[in-house]
Amino acid sequence: MENILSHLAKDPVLAPLAKSSQLRKLAVSDRLYESLLESIVSQQLSVKASDTIHNRFLNLFPGSVPNPETLLGLDEKTLRSAGLSHQKIGYLREIARTFLEKDLLHRDFSVMTDGEIILTLTAIKGVGIWTVQMLLIFSLGRGDVFAPGDLIVRQMVTKLYGLAETGKALEKRMEEISRNWSPYRSTACRLFWERKDLLSRR
Repeated sequence: MENILSHLAKDPVLAPLAKSSQLRKLAVSDRLYESLLESIVSQQLSVKASDTIHNRFLNLFPGSVPNPETLLGLDEKTLRSAGLSHQKIGYLREIARTFLEKDLLHRDFSVMTDGEIILTLTAIKGVGIWTVQMLLIFSLGRGDVFAPGDLIVRQMVTKLYGLAETGKALEKRMEEISRNWSPYRSTACRLFWERKDLLSRR
């Protein structure tokens, strides 16, 4: 991690964040299916509510393993009892159905590019690019993922770099700036999340 932060510190704007960071290397997981389900369950919820509902969801399955067949066999009333909305239940079922039909449970995602994984997973109803980018960073440990659509990342880059652009022009400018952080753009995003307190300062 030290060499990654040193690389990012070459950017004078990122240097203060990188030099004071307490970030540690992330553990890589091969449980992409479970991580994707959890991300859907957790959407638009506080950490506490997310943990509660996710635990209730897991408790619906033997051994707390939400395998696709069992998930698709549960009726809506049972799934609603965990605190899931009708919409989220639909998304969870789509994920389970797709992983079964396309045999994604046995897919070796480690040999796929970030772009290939994004295309594969965002084809599932309810799974957006931001969700997949978070999985790439936090589950698969991909090092060069930039998430310009993330609200904190967008706000931090706009503030720290004094950007005045909006819309597509802002996205283009952010992409240009992020190239200086490659191949460690995932860590740059983590720096922004770590120091999001800066957004409350003038």
